[in-house]
Amino acid sequence: MQPIRKPEIKYTQLFINNEFVNSSGGTTFPTFNPTTGEKLADVQEAFQTDVNKTVQCAREAFKPDSVWRSMDASDRGRLIRKLSDLIRRDIRYISSLEVLNNGKPFEEAVFDIECAIQTLEYYAGYADKIHGKTIPADGDVFSYTRHEPIGVCGQIIPWNYPMVMLSWKLGPALACGNTVILKPAEQTPLTALYTGSLVVEAGFPPGVINILPGYGTSTGALIAGHNDIDKVAFTGSTEVRY
Repeated sequence: MQPIRKPEIKYTQLFINNEFVNSSGGTTFPTFNPTTGEKLADVQEAFQTDVNKTVQCAREAFKPDSVWRSMDASDRGRLIRKLSDLIRRDIRYISSLEVLNNGKPFEEAVFDIECAIQTLEYYAGYADKIHGKTIPADGDVFSYTRHEPIGVCGQIIPWNYPMVMLSWKLGPALACGNTVILKPAEQTPLTALYTGSLVVEAGFPPGVINILPGYGTSTGALIAGHNDIDKVAFTGSTEVRY
């Protein structure tokens, strides 16, 4: 497999509710080729209004009577598997885009995307294997455990393994039936945004997976501090964490 020397940059907008849209504030930030320093594109930056809208869409998708919550676990798994299949179909393009925006060698990028695919395949198979238990108890009682999704998950990932980190965050959250708001690193947003287009193609209901590019101090802080986000998963440095 040979890299695409100049892969087309197809998506630079916010991905909310299965649509690519501009930021409410109309603000963008540049993303670069770290090898040459060349500016590749201006990417839309998510602000408070955008985060609030996205949380609302993710909560709608998580309602008990929604398509996503009503879906059989095996069907959730099939959607995750479809997403992994689409990433495999486009592995040459996605790896080339990773090289362009991240700077790592093509062979390493291909390896990373393969790891991301395998992660999603694993969680696709795990989706219908999350079971509760019945527990022996004294007296006239019925004791059992039940695993339930948490809700809306904010997910913040770093720049060094963009697609691997994306898969590590999306896979388990989706397998368990949660909805997701993902913020890619501001240095490497392009492959995550392209994945948004594959989310639509795979057939995920609107609001289940959302992708909000932006800086950690603005978009990331809004996600981390939002009262209607039920869980935040963060991978990054201790300095950035605090």
